[in-house]
Amino acid sequence: MQRLQTKDFGYWLLTKGSNIYLSDGKLPFGTADELALDDKCGMVIGEYQDAPLWLVEEFDDSRNYFSLRDQLILPERIFNLLNRGVALNYFWKTHRFCGVCGAKTQVMTPQEWAVECTQCQHRTYPMIAPSIIVAVRKGDSILLANHVRHREEKIYTTLAGFVEVGETLEQTVEREVFEESGLKIKNLRYIGSQPWSFPNSLMLGFLADYAEGEIAIQPEELNDAGWFRYDAGLPHLPPPGTIARKLIELSQQICADEAQQP
Repeated sequence: MQRLQTKDFGYWLLTKGSNIYLSDGKLPFGTADELALDDKCGMVIGEYQDAPLWLVEEFDDSRNYFSLRDQLILPERIFNLLNRGVALNYFWKTHRFCGVCGAKTQVMTPQEWAVECTQCQHRTYPMIAPSIIVAVRKGDSILLANHVRHREEKIYTTLAGFVEVGETLEQTVEREVFEESGLKIKNLRYIGSQPWSFPNSLMLGFLADYAEGEIAIQPEELNDAGWFRYDAGLPHLPPPGTIARKLIELSQQICADEAQQP
């Protein structure tokens, strides 16, 4: 990062954790001076609406910040760009000192999104936590679960979990499904991914088919789980734009296509 200059201009991304500053629902635009940022540190992390997008290092202020989750309505490229900024600020905030010798680190240039030790020159790059998310289908029904973290909202979604050291993605999917629901799966296929900076995940999405077993929820993770017919009024689902919603809708389409077959 660099000390911002008065006339640096473009769009500005200010973060607090996984929240971002918006002015009238939009990213602020103008010069560093106009936004009272010329004494802060920042760097360009991409382009937004044909202008540079500046990421500003986190600082305390009284501006209004909003959850990054609320920006899922944005085009995928823009949402992912905002994810980049949130994840980078989290990384820099949690890596101010070298993990090898304990000396202070310095943030490097946009060509090297890393921190470098000022003493031993050890470099550390942004940490990404891979996690899987999977929609499981059984005939004309989809496995949906109400997670503990969604208890109040009563959202029903797909199963998910973090990849552990020494696991393949396929092994992670099988393990997470079995641990959380007691079910075994087959016909696993990869669908796509989504950056998910809460604070530093990459969600890898899969579809799978039911193989065997009866639902037995893991109470530490789930409040409830069940099979829901694809066309019979699904419960409250994750919002559009999430990879979970995409997987559910893909599963619905597969069920509908199979139902039309003679």
